[in-house]
Amino acid sequence: MAPFIVLAGSWLLFRCLGLAGLSYFDGWQTPLQAAVALMLLLTASAHWGSRRPDLIRMVPPSLPKREWIVSATGWLELAGAAAILIPLTATAAAICLALLFLAMFPANVRAAREKLTIGGRPVPGLPLRTLLQLVFIAAVLLASPIVQL
Repeated sequence: MAPFIVLAGSWLLFRCLGLAGLSYFDGWQTPLQAAVALMLLLTASAHWGSRRPDLIRMVPPSLPKREWIVSATGWLELAGAAAILIPLTATAAAICLALLFLAMFPANVRAAREKLTIGGRPVPGLPLRTLLQLVFIAAVLLASPIVQL
C-alpha cells in the first residue's frame, strides 16, 4: 500500500506546486512522471534492504536464481525512475515499466495466495493487489508522452 500512497500523495503535492506557480509542474503529466519516479525509488529500495528476503520469497520457486531476479528488477525500477523523467526516454520507459509490472505480477499473486509478508506486514489480498497493479500500469503509461489528454 505504501507505493500507492507515495504515488498518489506525491502527485497531489507536485500538482499543487504547479498550481502555486512552479511552472515545471504545470499540468498533470509532469507531476505524474515525478510521482512515478518517487514510487519506483521506494519500491526499488526494498530490493536490497531488510525486505529483500521477503521479496525473494515472493518469486515463484520454479524460477532460477531468485536472488538475481530481485536484484535485476530493483535495478530496472531505478532505471525506470530516471528514464520516465527524461523526455527522450519517457515513452520507452513507460512501456518497459508496464511490461516489468506485468512480469512481476506472478510474484504478487504468489505472495497474496500464500499470505506472505513484506517487512512483517501482510501483503494485500489478490483483488486489491490486482487493482493496485492496474493503477501502477496506468500511471506509468499516463506519465508517457504518448498519452496526450
